[in-house]
Amino acid sequence: MKREDDFHKRRKHLADLSEEELEQRFWQLAEKIVDPLIELAEKNTTPSIERSVLLRMGFSSLEAQSIVEGIIDRGLMGKGAGHIVYRLAKDKGMDIREAGLKLVDGDMWDDVVAIFQGGEG
Repeated sequence: MKREDDFHKRRKHLADLSEEELEQRFWQLAEKIVDPLIELAEKNTTPSIERSVLLRMGFSSLEAQSIVEGIIDRGLMGKGAGHIVYRLAKDKGMDIREAGLKLVDGDMWDDVVAIFQGGEG
């Protein structure tokens, strides 16, 4: 089966555009394709990404896992694990490592929930 050549028919709406206009059209279409991907990346995360953030903040793999599990259990994943630990530390006048270790030990989760479900964060 041979495909009918319809190139000239399909390019009619582009035929009168200058090189600059074609380039501008290309970038508009590229943005239109990429925008949903950017929106997904901005609004969604995964446990793996959140553990990775905590690892870069100086927590061990086991500590990061424990913190992320606590965050998931409380429905706070969208707030970001690093952000949660940072805000807890800031609000309670602690250093970041100390705040994270309190969460690992099961302490201060009520404070985290109050911080992030009180309309702040």
